[in-house]
Amino acid sequence: MPDIIIDGETGLLTDGPDDVAGYLDANNLGVVGVAAYLVDFGSQEVTPGPGLPIGRIAVKNIELLASYATRFANKLTIGLNYKLIQFRQDCSGDCGTARTVVGTTHGVDLGMQYALFSNALRIGVAVRHAGFKLQLENREQADPLPTRVQMGFAYRVFLPAQEGASDRLDARLLFDFQNAWGEYDNPDARFGLELGYGDVVRLRGGYAFLHAESSGPSLGLGLQFGRFTLDFARVFYDSSNFDEPVHISLRATL
Repeated sequence: MPDIIIDGETGLLTDGPDDVAGYLDANNLGVVGVAAYLVDFGSQEVTPGPGLPIGRIAVKNIELLASYATRFANKLTIGLNYKLIQFRQDCSGDCGTARTVVGTTHGVDLGMQYALFSNALRIGVAVRHAGFKLQLENREQADPLPTRVQMGFAYRVFLPAQEGASDRLDARLLFDFQNAWGEYDNPDARFGLELGYGDVVRLRGGYAFLHAESSGPSLGLGLQFGRFTLDFARVFYDSSNFDEPVHISLRATL
């Protein structure tokens, strides 16, 4: 029987993004999935002068995804996302010149991984957010999607097991870098280390070397209870201009 996986994530204690996803593992036929992603930038009252507000503006970014991935000879894995992307500025009441604006476009992600040394080393490359420009006003003012090229690797080693233990300790070293399409001289880089006891407990730590104020370290913990997996992650920004989010992800295999 194929596995059905439901995954959801939310940014706790902050106005972070929320997403929910479902995947169907059809064994030899590959994996298909759907997902929805929401970034709510909040709302703002419209007050033209002294007095009561006359309207409210709410801004959101929405993505709907359809995914497919498959593996060849247990070494090469290829995946594709199709994305419907929408930016919304909704007005309720009288917003004056800040009218309701909706822009919709389409994009794709394409990636592949190749496994070496009995799957101990995995090398991956992906092109993300490739697609049509997002048009809000007119064609001349349309904004291109932030197309990125990403490359990385993950190396996993098993640590010596204690006698009689049913699960083994292992460690994974992860590194990737990405840059805008056509600009490859000064990429962002991310480094991570994960320690685990089978699939029961996973401890994670990493650092993001970004050309942005969101650069900084992060910590994570993953716990698996039968068919349920619970993940926590905390990001610590080098800059004090942003709230530091806590992410919670719940995954269930049916």
